[in-house]
Amino acid sequence: MALPIANVAKYELTLPSQQKNIAYRPFLVKEEKILLQALESAKPEEMLTAVKEIVKACTFGTIEPDEYPIFDIEYIFLQIRSKSVGEIAKLKVLCPDDKKSYGNVDVDLTKVEVYVDDTHNNNIVLDESRKLGVVLKYPSLNMIDAGILKDDIKVAAMYELIKKSVDHIYEGDKMYYAKDSTPKELDDFIDSLTGEQMRKIQGFFSSMPRLEHKIKVTNPNTKVESEVTLKGLTDFFG
Repeated sequence: MALPIANVAKYELTLPSQQKNIAYRPFLVKEEKILLQALESAKPEEMLTAVKEIVKACTFGTIEPDEYPIFDIEYIFLQIRSKSVGEIAKLKVLCPDDKKSYGNVDVDLTKVEVYVDDTHNNNIVLDESRKLGVVLKYPSLNMIDAGILKDDIKVAAMYELIKKSVDHIYEGDKMYYAKDSTPKELDDFIDSLTGEQMRKIQGFFSSMPRLEHKIKVTNPNTKVESEVTLKGLTDFFG
C-alpha cells in the first residue's frame, strides 16, 4: 500500500521583470538536500545548478530558469527560501569599520526587493550624430558564469556577456538584429567601439535590476554601527 503524501502550501509572487503572477511552493526535503550539498561544496557552479533545479521544481515546472533575467530567478529563489526555512534569515555580516569582525544580523527576507536604478536604460546611444545605438536584453543564467551569484562578473567574461546580450543594433531607421548576425560580425562591432562607448554599454550591466537590501550591522568588538548593502544571492546565506 502506498504511503500518504503530505499536502504542500502554494503561494503567489509577482515577477519583477513582467509584473506577472506565478505560483510557487516551499522546497521539500529532496530539494533541501540539493541546496545543502551545493552549499557544502562551496562551488559556485554547483550552487548555480541547485538554484536552477529548485526554482524549476518549486514553480511546478512553469519557470525555465535559463529563459528569465537573472534578477527574476534570484527573487523567486529567495521567496521560495523564505517560505521553506523561515522568513527571518540569521546572517553573519563582515563589519566595514575594521573589515575583519563579523556581526550577527536578522534579515526579513519578505522585505527584500529587486532594486531598479533610476538611470537604467537598455537603449544605449553610441553616436548621436549617426543615430547609432544598441538595444540590450537582460542576461539569463545560461548566458553567464557562476560568479554572477556573488555579483562578480569577471572582466574576461564581460566581452562575451555583451555579445550575448545584444538584441539589435540600429543606425537611423536601419535595424540589425543579433539573431541574424554572425558571431564574427558581432565581434567586429564590439571591437570597433571606443572606450567611452564600451563604458556606456557596461553601465547597462552595472545598473540593471538586482536583488538588494540595506541593513545595519554592529561590530561586536568596536561597537560601531555601519550600513551594509546585501546584493546577490550568496549575501543572503550568511
